[in-house]
Parts: sequence; C-alpha cells; structure tokens
Amino acid sequence: MLKAYIVDDEPLARDELAYLLQRTKRVDIVGESDSLETAIKEIDELEPQVVFLDIQLAEQSGMELARRLADTDSPPDIVFATAYDEYALKAFEVNAVDYILKPFEEQRIKQTVDKLMKLRAATGRSPSYPLPGTDKAGGKLPVTVEERILLLDIDRILYIQSEEGKSVIVTEGGRYKVNESLAALERKLARTPIVRVHRSYLANLNAVLEIQPWFNAASILIMKDGSKVSVSRTCMKDLKQLLGL
Repeated sequence: MLKAYIVDDEPLARDELAYLLQRTKRVDIVGESDSLETAIKEIDELEPQVVFLDIQLAEQSGMELARRLADTDSPPDIVFATAYDEYALKAFEVNAVDYILKPFEEQRIKQTVDKLMKLRAATGRSPSYPLPGTDKAGGKLPVTVEERILLLDIDRILYIQSEEGKSVIVTEGGRYKVNESLAALERKLARTPIVRVHRSYLANLNAVLEIQPWFNAASILIMKDGSKVSVSRTCMKDLKQLLGL
C-alpha cells in the first residue's frame, strides 16, 4: 500500500480525492489537512510516501510546502491536485510526479497511482519495506570517508542516522560520517535487513535485541551494542509486518 497525505482547504475536494484514491485499493490515506502549518507537522510525524497537494490554499501556496519537503532527507513524492492548470510548469520545477485537475476523474486518479507505483519500483523505493535477509545481506556497502573509499560489511552495520543532511553509519567496529543522505543510503541498501524505521534512522533488523514502547505509539529499538534507535509510529506498523508481529 502507498501511504498518502492530502493537503487541500476544501473539505469536499479532500473527501472526493480520498475516496477515489481508496477505490484503487493501493493507497492508504494516513492524514489530511487544510493548512501548511498542520501539513508540515503531520507529514514529519506520519512520513507519507506521497503528498497530494493543492496549490491555492486560502492565502497560502502549496508550492511553498513542496519546496520545503524537497529539502528534507527523505522527501515524499508530490502530486499537485488543483483547479488551476497555469501552474503546471512551476509544479515540475519542484519535481512533482504528476499534476491532476479538479473535478477529479476516477480513471485519471488510477493513472496517477499507476505512475507512482511504477516510479517507486523503478527507483527501488517500494511502497512497503523490503523483506530482510535477502540478496545483499553479507555484502559490502561502499562509502567515501575523508577521500577514502571504505567497503563496510553490511552485516556489521547497526544503524544509520541522519545528521545535518549527511549520514552517520554506526557499525560494530566504529562510526563513519558520510556526505550521502539517508535516502540515498536507503536506496543502496534496498533488499537488505537494513530498513527505514524513522525519518532520521535506518536500522539493521538482525542487530535488534529488543523493542520497547515509547510515547505516542512510537517505539525504541535496543541494538546489540546497547544503543537506542527511535521508531516512528507509522514505521512501527511496517516493522511489525516484517517481523511477523
């Protein structure tokens, strides 16, 4: 299922779009809002994979939200859903995946969902987490550290943390700060036991000793070196599926 968030200041338009998306049976609406302030906060917490975004939001512009999301470590895909066709060129300047017009048509929504699914499959960003322990387990992760190229054993990686647009890879043997974003490393580590557990963390499921509950339905992973890794509420659902809980 593709996790989606809707931003539109018209309740009827939000309801219509949510209904048509759910009719595809491939989209889970994790949240919706009518303002940029609420959207920014909830998108950070809920971590949707795609945001359906109106451009005209009362006195605000959805384009501003799109730009802010594009600067995050793991930006969601953006689909503009609006009554105005004159903003199409600007939409693609912020790398929008699609641009759909009101009133929404069911077939057009299906085409957009098809496009999103194919794009994520082509870039290795499947809508659900890859199964752990598959083809890249036991392999190497090449990273550049201070002009040296290191080949890190994937099995020895405990977790990876986002830090100011860069990433810190924590292994059983040390810590390595690299210039790559968390999203880039996540793509490299697709189909390994290292999966997204939070907007700021990837964790090696084979290195988890314990899962402890935390506030607001979030959780904490206790790794085998004793370190703690945050798990967001939405990622916890996927993590339970992976672990068969």
